Amino acid sequence: MLLHLSTWMEIEDYLKRSKTVVIPIGSNEQHGPTGLLGTDWLCPEIIAHEAQKQHPDLMVAPTFNIGMAQHHLGFPGTIALRPSTFMAAIGDWCRSLGLAGFERLYFLNGHGGNVATVEAAFSEIYAEATFLEKRRGFAMKLKNWWELKGVLPLANRQFPTGHGSHATPSEIAVTQWAYPDAIKTANYAPQIAPTGPIREAIDFRARYPDGRMGSDPGQATPEKGGELVAAAVAGLMDDVAAFSSETAPI
Repeated sequence: MLLHLSTWMEIEDYLKRSKTVVIPIGSNEQHGPTGLLGTDWLCPEIIAHEAQKQHPDLMVAPTFNIGMAQHHLGFPGTIALRPSTFMAAIGDWCRSLGLAGFERLYFLNGHGGNVATVEAAFSEIYAEATFLEKRRGFAMKLKNWWELKGVLPLANRQFPTGHGSHATPSEIAVTQWAYPDAIKTANYAPQIAPTGPIREAIDFRARYPDGRMGSDPGQATPEKGGELVAAAVAGLMDDVAAFSSETAPI
């Protein structure tokens, strides 16, 4: 089920048989000369929606598509939240879903820059309950889609060189599979981009002029993207099942 295409009565009925919801989360930021700006939120959404098509009773929430991307603001089209804003928004999403009756909130992430702040937001939410000397009532989990079982080994086989860490051929391949009409091409110079630290936007643009980090996105193909999505869907369903079946009281 897609939460946003359901009625409140359908959600109320769903909660009688399952308390788990998957929330795709990412970022809207530059991904080099050929990567779509939505790549980091599109990838988890593509995977979650494909999993839902194969498993209709999987509940998928609307995608949280803006995240921590300040270092990409030197490139037009990037939209970013401050850490404090991001944490506040994550908190309200979780409290809203928890109030509705969901007890397992599974965030499928597509942007590494989100991780520290999302985990900090989770800690704040748990701390609220601790200081009130009560149970939180729901548990949260964050998982990067490329860390799902089987995905990274497959990507390493597909792209033994030039995978990099930003505007990677694996993430661009996933979007090519889902949106073949939006495939872009370019001549990369150098073929494999430089890599290094991430700091503020001006420094990032100077270090990585075309936006890539250590990657050669020209290796991406829709076929490879389809293979990655299939592996990610299988890994997601296994991970969600394990999270949903946790027996420790919350």
